[in-house]
Amino acid sequence: MAMEVTHVLLSAQSIDGNVRKQAEDSLKQFQEQNLPIFLLSLSGELANDEKPADSRKLAGLILKNALDAKEQHRKAELVQRWLMLDATVKAQIKSCLLKTLSALEVNARSTASQVIAKIAGIEHPQKQWPELIGILLSTIHQLPAHAKQATLETLGYFGEEVSPDVVDQEDVNKILTAVVQGMSGSEVNNDVRLAAIRALHNALAFAQANFSNDVERDYIMRVVCETTQSTDVKIRQAAFECLVSISTMYYEKLAPYIEEIFKITSKAMKEDEESVALQAVEFWSSICDEEIDILEEYGGDFSEAGSNIPCFYFIKQALPALVPLLLEAILKQEEDQDQDEGAWNIAMAGGTCLYLVARTVGDDVVPLVMPFIEQNITKEDWRQREAATYAFGSILEGPSIEKLTPIITVALNFMLTALMKDPNNHVKDTTAWTLGRIFEFLHGSEIDTPIITQENCQQIIMVLLHSMKDAPNVAEKACGALYFLAQGYEDAGASCPLTPCFQEIVQSLLAASHREDAAESRLRTAAYEALNEVVRCSTDQTAHLVLQLVHVIKDELLKSLEGQGIVSEREKQGELQGLLCGCLQVIIQKLGASEQTKNALMQQHADDIMRLFLSVLGYRSATVSEEAMLAIGSLAYATGPDFEKYMPELFKYLEMGLQNFEEYQVCSVTVGVVGDICRALEAKILPYCDGIMTQLLKDLSSNQLHRSVKPPIFSCLGDIALAIGPDFEKYLMYATPMLQSAADLSSHTEGADDEMIEYTNALRSGILEAYSGILQGFKSSTKTQLLIPYAPHVLQYLDSIYKGKDMDDLVMKAAIGVLGDLADTLGSNAGSLIQQSLFSRDFLNECLSSDDETIKESAEWAKLAITKAISV
Repeated sequence: MAMEVTHVLLSAQSIDGNVRKQAEDSLKQFQEQNLPIFLLSLSGELANDEKPADSRKLAGLILKNALDAKEQHRKAELVQRWLMLDATVKAQIKSCLLKTLSALEVNARSTASQVIAKIAGIEHPQKQWPELIGILLSTIHQLPAHAKQATLETLGYFGEEVSPDVVDQEDVNKILTAVVQGMSGSEVNNDVRLAAIRALHNALAFAQANFSNDVERDYIMRVVCETTQSTDVKIRQAAFECLVSISTMYYEKLAPYIEEIFKITSKAMKEDEESVALQAVEFWSSICDEEIDILEEYGGDFSEAGSNIPCFYFIKQALPALVPLLLEAILKQEEDQDQDEGAWNIAMAGGTCLYLVARTVGDDVVPLVMPFIEQNITKEDWRQREAATYAFGSILEGPSIEKLTPIITVALNFMLTALMKDPNNHVKDTTAWTLGRIFEFLHGSEIDTPIITQENCQQIIMVLLHSMKDAPNVAEKACGALYFLAQGYEDAGASCPLTPCFQEIVQSLLAASHREDAAESRLRTAAYEALNEVVRCSTDQTAHLVLQLVHVIKDELLKSLEGQGIVSEREKQGELQGLLCGCLQVIIQKLGASEQTKNALMQQHADDIMRLFLSVLGYRSATVSEEAMLAIGSLAYATGPDFEKYMPELFKYLEMGLQNFEEYQVCSVTVGVVGDICRALEAKILPYCDGIMTQLLKDLSSNQLHRSVKPPIFSCLGDIALAIGPDFEKYLMYATPMLQSAADLSSHTEGADDEMIEYTNALRSGILEAYSGILQGFKSSTKTQLLIPYAPHVLQYLDSIYKGKDMDDLVMKAAIGVLGDLADTLGSNAGSLIQQSLFSRDFLNECLSSDDETIKESAEWAKLAITKAISV
């Protein structure tokens, strides 16, 4: 087989399906029968300059895939498999890969670079292959240009694959020296310079010590800034990309260089090719992001920020010069940008950066932008009118309501007229978007002086409904504006100004969703999102119209399921079914909120709706299944114990959802719906619990299921226990060991990053909700003594997370609730344990003095329960 590997690799790329399948099967068989020789053969193929380029390329790709995978469990298997290979075999493979870096074939070199980095990513944490950096760099100055480029490319991939924690500072210094020398103007080969700047980009995370050293940082920054002036456009772009990353990683080190950076970014924004100019704008957007985060974390008072806040106010200082540059960029629109969903150009980047600038500096941006708007908003050239409107829409979040209200009061009528009458599609698109932003940020029950009144609201609605008949991109923005207009009235109660126009609004939105071109520009989705929001803010006066709407949506869903709907292709049909299920969910929630409308919904529609949802689930499409499941959860909540009649048919879909590891979002939603059904059915869920519990426990044991699903599973165990009470006894011996091991895992977060801390807190919430459900479920039964053996572990868990001082408010509320549940359910059996607990008293006192009213209420209840338990 080893002799034939070239032939098999070429056959695996044949246009003949039979030849291709036979070759793929042969490769698979070879891999399974003798993995070491298989990998050696591939690395030999990749390293052999006499072999065809296509066979070398596939050999490298298979090698790379033998070391890495997207799925975490598969990746872990491949890592272990590599580590267990014979050391001699691994050494031979590495030797072939290092040799390939000198190959003349560019794809072979590039693939070898990636594979070397993958191996380093596996071996460096195990303190294996420590000599790699030394080998790569020992002869870099003597290498021909193509080999030098491949070596630097390898260093770049090394930066992507290897965690900074496992790289020695000595190696970091070697890498930085090599890449900075490769970037310098003395290097004549542009491929080498490009590989070097990309390698520096990826090595920045390693360079913390070097950026803390003034001399080394000055040298790195000087070379990066010089590289932005290269004659090669790709090198200039890569150098600006590197500056963008530096702005994020080393914001606090930028002050000495910010003037020079402003000069080179402003020159690029005015004069350079778009790919470079985009990165120059991105640098300032990135600075905005950093300063917004800092100011939000420290209270965000722009005017009186204390000197102890690590914010350098770069944006505020650059404002008078930066804003004109961004306004100039906004004028460089492209003719068809509104039709292309993925469009990104210098005008859009300029507007996005201006939006971030407004969020960073607040009121100070307004006087700098208003003259531009006033000068351009009525010009004949559409670009000037569109740019003025875009600039206005971009500064509506950040400045104070007081600063913006007088301007918007004047501008609103002008914009409504422009949306109706402007001859240019781009201008109307941006005008509708800007109106949406006005409604999003400057309209709602919390606004003291409303911009939208009973008088002008009718005019606004009429203009938006008229615009829903415009081109799809304009109609989509009009639906978006109506969405935010309706959202601002969610708390308006009976006085909602949309009420008189409710029927007309609904008809217009349905008409927009039925348009032949509704698939363009997300129009159909936007129409249903707006319809959902209009239903949410509807009043008792229009409840009968919402009930009528159920007929319409049911009919649409039925037609879609029968393949006779407004769209034919299966994928688009699935999208429509998802939107219709989402709409029914909102209607169920709205009508279910009052007894009168709920009864009408149940009597007239519940059975039909459930039949439709079951039909949708039968299609097995992931996105649609999610929407249908969520809607079923709402129906269960509204129906209550009567939902039992749907369980025999629904149960198989619940099982399928809980088994769906691949589309884990479906699994997660199904877990949530099981919780909804438990709350609706209470003890009537019991006949289905064996099947549900078996699958939930399998899910918890699985390494293949995405970790994000596990917190809701624990929470669901609590829902089941609460629903079936002491009948949960038979599951205790299976569920509690899993709870205990997860509790031990989530007790501490030392050294964890923000993402891991967030996940750990989600896991803690799930575990605590499970304990709470179990304790409350057994309360007042004769079986509470079954829980006594678990009480010390629960208290120990509460102590450990309190000691960690890193729990969020949700965990704190759940934890104090569990402390109260322990006392409430186990009485004196828990009382003595709580008295012995080292931290329970401190934790209780901290919760009693919390600013969060819900935590304080839970703590007061827990205090009563504990006092009672101790006094017994």
